Amino acid sequence: MEEIVLEAELREGKGRAKAKDLRESGYLPGVVYFHGQDALSVKISRSALLKLVHQHRLESIIINLKIKDDKLENKKSKGRPCLVKEVQYDPVREDIIHIDFNEISLTEAIKVNVPIQIKGEAIGVKQEGGSLEHLLWEIEVECLPTNIPKDIQVDITALKMGEAIHIKDIVFPEGVKPLNDLAAIVLHVAAPMKEEAPQEAIEGETAKEPEVIKEKKEVPSEAAPADGAKEKDKKPH
Repeated sequence: MEEIVLEAELREGKGRAKAKDLRESGYLPGVVYFHGQDALSVKISRSALLKLVHQHRLESIIINLKIKDDKLENKKSKGRPCLVKEVQYDPVREDIIHIDFNEISLTEAIKVNVPIQIKGEAIGVKQEGGSLEHLLWEIEVECLPTNIPKDIQVDITALKMGEAIHIKDIVFPEGVKPLNDLAAIVLHVAAPMKEEAPQEAIEGETAKEPEVIKEKKEVPSEAAPADGAKEKDKKPH
């Protein structure tokens, strides 16, 4: 297993103002959590962390976090095997603004998410014109920290149209136990969507125009006399 080292220093003070000062000086604030011990507030070089981000997938690697303690006489950094617990990002610039670590034991099994890596090109896509649907992009596994795989390799070369690969179909490395539902579908080759042709009008049949319903005007039962009309005098016989 490759040793990944990251240097850290203890930091003093909390709050937004202190954190802002740290970032402006090229550091990032962080916290290290331990089993049954108080958490440590640390600061990490921003450039060193970004280099690590570009080279590895932080969520599934063991980091040997060497914390420098100025209070020690020899000032030697103490290495602690850690996993990244959480990374916080600026909501606008999307820069990393804070990072949390969990110290782990190399002899105790842990749960991590491992990405899926596809190998080959499916027959159902290449020869039969289907489309590959990727439903699961990572799988949660349980294993010793020293056995965490970089990724889970899935060969899809023999996958035909209408067929699927389930978690139970994948061969995992020795000592790595999947925790997802074994019946869950990881990949599936679906048939291409058929476009329905527009319905042609029957010969001789013309399109019917929508019937316009006109509002009926009410006709008074008895016509009212016109304005200004005078009644005629009846002459006696």
